[in-house]
Amino acid sequence: MGGSEFYRERFSFYLLLGLLLQGRGSKLPINCSGFGQHGMYPTLLDSVFARKAFRPVTNWQVPTQVNLSFTMSAILDVDEQLQLLSSFLWLEMVWDNPFIRWNPEECEGIKKISVTTKNLWLPDIFIVESMDVDKTPQGLTAYVSNEGLVKYKKPMKVTSICSLDIFYFPFDQQNCTLTFSSFLYTVDYMLLGMEKEVWEIEDISQEIVQTNGQWELLGINKATPTMTVGSSLYDQITFYVAIRRRSRLYVLNLLVPSSFLVAIDALSFYLPAESGNRAPFKITLLLGYNVFLLMMNDLLPTSGTPLISVYFSLCLSLMVVSLLETIFITYLLHVATTQPPPMPSWLHSLLLSCTSPWKGCPPGPQKGNRGLSLPSLHLPGVKEPMELVGKEAGPRGAETNRCPGSAKAQQEDEARKRHLVDLWVLFSHMMDTLLFRLYLLFLATSVITVIVLWST
Repeated sequence: MGGSEFYRERFSFYLLLGLLLQGRGSKLPINCSGFGQHGMYPTLLDSVFARKAFRPVTNWQVPTQVNLSFTMSAILDVDEQLQLLSSFLWLEMVWDNPFIRWNPEECEGIKKISVTTKNLWLPDIFIVESMDVDKTPQGLTAYVSNEGLVKYKKPMKVTSICSLDIFYFPFDQQNCTLTFSSFLYTVDYMLLGMEKEVWEIEDISQEIVQTNGQWELLGINKATPTMTVGSSLYDQITFYVAIRRRSRLYVLNLLVPSSFLVAIDALSFYLPAESGNRAPFKITLLLGYNVFLLMMNDLLPTSGTPLISVYFSLCLSLMVVSLLETIFITYLLHVATTQPPPMPSWLHSLLLSCTSPWKGCPPGPQKGNRGLSLPSLHLPGVKEPMELVGKEAGPRGAETNRCPGSAKAQQEDEARKRHLVDLWVLFSHMMDTLLFRLYLLFLATSVITVIVLWST
């Protein structure tokens, strides 16, 4: 028993050695004499299956040419925080096995057979950017032609690293790479080529891509670099996959509501500042905008600083500035209608120069502001001069009424104070108009700048 086992092992060794050395420089056709009504007998390929652990060549100095292509059938996810692209690919590899040859005329016209991959040598092609373990299903089959051409297709869920630039979110385009290479065979033993042209890969992928998510496939390009590891050189094929985010969701949920709130804030300047309703209205808008940003925070990228975050910060800043402007104008009106200070001559001259084309004011100020006349502004928040000077003129009332001509002096004093109130109210309105125009100018400039950056 021991001797027979020894001879059996020696016979297996010589059989394997014969398989390795046979046919150097020649083709090895398969004898189809065993074909019958039930097709090819499995034993006809036993010699080929026994060589599955070795690279199928008749000359070890000749590298194996492996042509590959892929089809991207789905873009599953893009993780901006982890900088990862998840996609689903169908990888196709084609290579030649010189030990599988047969004459179709002698083999009942059979030109192609399917063979399980566990019985064949497979090239060790992997994706350099892959960040996950290969989860290819087991028990796949490959097609072998009568000329020894092996075609192997396998599905792959690829999670690859991708350098993402989210500055232009949600109108961003990303360019990810998929590099196919061998981790065992150098260029002396394996060369990579293209099974299909790049435009064919791109067209087929765009036709069958089945993702309804937020990304769409724009195009695919390729390059053929080589990778050097120490003294070893490995052949590679790099594909550049360009994808674009579908921005409709973000436009409808982020940009449109934000633009509406800012537009309403700008229109609120037309509310009369004297009524006291403008400031509460702006505060309500500001609170509503903050609530909107908190609710929509989940739609924004969690890493980096996209342009849309700058846009939201700009809108929030404009609303705060408009509220501060309203507070300033309200303060001016309050001072003007309660205790108006003396107006400087240069400010009075400026008011006259700004209002004279429309109001018919005199060309220049006169001493003491007595001879100047501006139309009296009857505003809801403006108090009558008697109310303004009631506390001061009250103690003197009895004394002035006793003196002749005191009534006329009191009327002139009231007229001067009313005129001073009208000047300060006019100045407040002019400041309100000026600040509103500056607000609109800054708002338009900012929005146009953001749109130009997004469009580029």
